[in-house]
Amino acid sequence: MSMFLAASLGTEPHHHFVLVLSASTALLYLGAALFHHTAPIQRLIALGGDWAAAIVPRILSILTFVAGAMLIFSGATPAVAGRLHFLGKLVPVPITEFSHFADNLAGAGLLILARGVERRLDAAYHLTLTVIVAGIVLSVLRAFDYEEASFLILLALLFIPSRKYFYRKTSLIEERFTPQWTAATVLVVLASVVLGIVSYRVRHVEPGFFNLNYEQGRYLRATAGMMGVLIIFGAMRLLRPAHILPALPSSTDCEDAAKIAADSTEAAAHLAALGDKRFLFNEDRTAFIMYGISGRSWVSLGDPVAPSRDVPRLIEKFIQLADAHGGLAVFYKAGPVLLHFYLDYGLSVVKLGEEARVCLEDFSLEGPQRRNLRRVWRKAVDAGCSVDVVLPPHVTPYLPELRKVSDAWLESKHSREKGFSLGFFHDDYVARFPVAIVRRESRIIAFASIWNSGQNEELEVDLMRYYPDAPPGIMRYLLAEVMLWGRSTGYRWMNLGMAPLSGLRSASGAPIWHQIGTAVRGYGERYYNFQGLRDFKEWFYPEWEPRFLVSPGGRSRPVVLANIAGLVGGGLGGVLRK
Repeated sequence: MSMFLAASLGTEPHHHFVLVLSASTALLYLGAALFHHTAPIQRLIALGGDWAAAIVPRILSILTFVAGAMLIFSGATPAVAGRLHFLGKLVPVPITEFSHFADNLAGAGLLILARGVERRLDAAYHLTLTVIVAGIVLSVLRAFDYEEASFLILLALLFIPSRKYFYRKTSLIEERFTPQWTAATVLVVLASVVLGIVSYRVRHVEPGFFNLNYEQGRYLRATAGMMGVLIIFGAMRLLRPAHILPALPSSTDCEDAAKIAADSTEAAAHLAALGDKRFLFNEDRTAFIMYGISGRSWVSLGDPVAPSRDVPRLIEKFIQLADAHGGLAVFYKAGPVLLHFYLDYGLSVVKLGEEARVCLEDFSLEGPQRRNLRRVWRKAVDAGCSVDVVLPPHVTPYLPELRKVSDAWLESKHSREKGFSLGFFHDDYVARFPVAIVRRESRIIAFASIWNSGQNEELEVDLMRYYPDAPPGIMRYLLAEVMLWGRSTGYRWMNLGMAPLSGLRSASGAPIWHQIGTAVRGYGERYYNFQGLRDFKEWFYPEWEPRFLVSPGGRSRPVVLANIAGLVGGGLGGVLRK
């Protein structure tokens, strides 16, 4: 095949076919790449980021794909007769035949490696450079195609100084291949087959295997080899073993995280004690991000549990860690305080709902505002209910009875234990925290485990469970008692958790995510009582604070939500709960 130089010199007619097909392939692949990556590039430009880091791998990916297509199209067209005869005097026929076959394999390899180049894989960089060098040699040995060799030399010269942009360590087999890449590859294969049939007028296979003048057989062997490479690669992806996730943290990691969480002003930091999340610590192990991995999503639960001075570095470190493994860095239920840090890294922000917090310094059962709550509380007391808050380590003797309550509650709700962003009943976990126990006539009928933050900043109820025969209003009664206990012990806030899809604007000019969320809330009300949950929290007249999903955004957002649902263990309802 001959590329741009051959076309300009007006050499053999088949070079024009190759030029048109290669240029068309380049335009198709470039269009697909730009369509797929417009949003991240726009965000990077808007933030004044490192353009080269975002653009260079994508440009090299396009050129790599075009180089692969060029080699494949070259194998589908007859060689220049004069060059082939000249080469036959210098190079043995078997070497020429092998070079023609191997050059097509190299072309197929470059089509595959183009995706790894786009994903900035370390291994793809080295393999691509190796295949390019091999392609240079093979292009000369098979038909003295110096034009293709020149193009590959230029491509190699572009790759060599770009080493720093390829740092990800994941396997190419594990990478997700986009529909655009798959479609472009199929188009190249089909175009090469059609081009070969037209160029060689293939109707039947004649005898003769190694024959310098039998170019039809050379084309058929090369095409079979190219398809074989692509089929084998596809089979390897289908048959690859399940992706092995990093090991869960050691007991030392869990204890270190629990100690840090105990000093945090965020009560939910105690979710670190569940043992179902991984931790990314700072160098001094005085701060951490707790996260889970589902699909390509690396999901941080909330903001970093860290002093303000350590937050920027931890966020950067987490984003780099996810990126190095080909993952998406996600922050689930992030607060408003750190949003500017996330935006600095080009992440997008959408509102999940609002979190309710009650000021305990002002909380009481007195006054007209608390009339309804006071009535519920009085009915429970008249029914013989009382509450005791048991502190660690005195919770342990109560665990067998508490487990019975928990199991009965789960059965009555036709539910099972969740995880990640929701606590679950495990003896060691429950025994770590204060537990408010409701008794009626000495029988335990309900309980609530309580997260208490450092510096007496806030309380939050984790597990709240009760027997089905408990008096009506038992949850309101129990929460009121916990708040009264919190006020008496000097805590400033009671966190009632998040009301999902709350506070989203529904106007036509609202962001599309708000409009979708409002629609889900409206149509999903019959399955999940969104408004009822907010109304329940409103009994305590809380202050509302927004909570966000921070992620790369765009078309990846539905996938991220599905991945989070998998982590929580309860489907999309689990994502939106609490």
